[in-house]
Amino acid sequence: MKILHTSDWHVGKVLKGQSRAEEHKNVLAGVIDIARQERPDLVVIAGDLYDTAAPTAEATRLVTRALTALRRTGADVVAIGGNHDNGPALDALRPWAEAAGITLRGAVREDPAEHVIDGTTAGGERWQLAALPFLSQRYAIRAVEMYELTAAETTQTYADHLGRILARLTEGFTEPDRVHLVTAHLTVVGAATGGGERDAHTVMGYAVPATVFPGTAHYVALGHLHRAQRVQGPCPIRYSGAPLAVDFGEQENVPSVTVVEVSATTAAQVREVPVTAATALHTVRGTLAQLAGITAPEGWLRVYVREQPRAGLREEVQELFPRALEIRIDPELVPAPGSGTRVAQRSGRSPRQLFADYLDSRGHADDGVRDLFDELLEEVEH
Repeated sequence: MKILHTSDWHVGKVLKGQSRAEEHKNVLAGVIDIARQERPDLVVIAGDLYDTAAPTAEATRLVTRALTALRRTGADVVAIGGNHDNGPALDALRPWAEAAGITLRGAVREDPAEHVIDGTTAGGERWQLAALPFLSQRYAIRAVEMYELTAAETTQTYADHLGRILARLTEGFTEPDRVHLVTAHLTVVGAATGGGERDAHTVMGYAVPATVFPGTAHYVALGHLHRAQRVQGPCPIRYSGAPLAVDFGEQENVPSVTVVEVSATTAAQVREVPVTAATALHTVRGTLAQLAGITAPEGWLRVYVREQPRAGLREEVQELFPRALEIRIDPELVPAPGSGTRVAQRSGRSPRQLFADYLDSRGHADDGVRDLFDELLEEVEH
């Protein structure tokens, strides 16, 4: 059978105030085109369909249309909830999804049978998929355990719970004439982050060892980390990565989907298919004079300015680079906290004095900024 594995669409993403709705339309159209060309038997979307738990009507319409179009290629379609998704809200769409021939699993249900999906390809290959949506640590570990356990014990307990859940969902992975698959939205120890993930859900407390997956699985389709990569483990384990770079931290990633060919008796053959429809993200840096001599690359820009802050600097850079979404003083020029700078004592000092101390500590010598602060302060006080 052939599988198209994708994840982390993050539809509804806004980058530094810039809507990416049009990019997402083009990216998902690209994913659908790949599905039409590859003719997979199964499409797996491993979580984070949306960027927020309260998606707009436009984002919901785009996701449901994309799922419908993928189903119309003739493939079975299975999507699970990620940490950015509202699991119960996805489950509320299940009547629509089932009528359309799409399988949605937004949140973890009490009945494990809800998460075990069976199918047969047009060619007669039988498959079974264990589908595990994102499971928050606070739900996996009871409150009383969290109060009684140390941080290290809580991390281990979370991994143990995930391991037990997956063992229960995959206990039927014993038939020799069936393809056994897993999809989940989680962090595996040793995998590399893509740069734009939500830190709270990628820290070690949420990481599980690859040994939670059974050696009897033919392929494990993961979501959550945005960089396409293979993970070492007892079976083929892979993150498909995001089909577009969701933030400047991911500008070096190659957006793609993963195509897998496997049978009950042959090992998974995996290849990446690039998705190139999104606008590229770039970072440029230099002094104002250096930046003036740069030909801006195509795409959205992050600009690191190698000059001391001053009033009007942002506007000058914006004039050079109209597509700059983020303009910052180069982090290499910003003094580290406590690097010989005087720490302001709050007691008995006026707002003007405190602000002056702050500017001094940041190497900001422009008197115009102090004058602007004085004007604002006077307006507030009067």
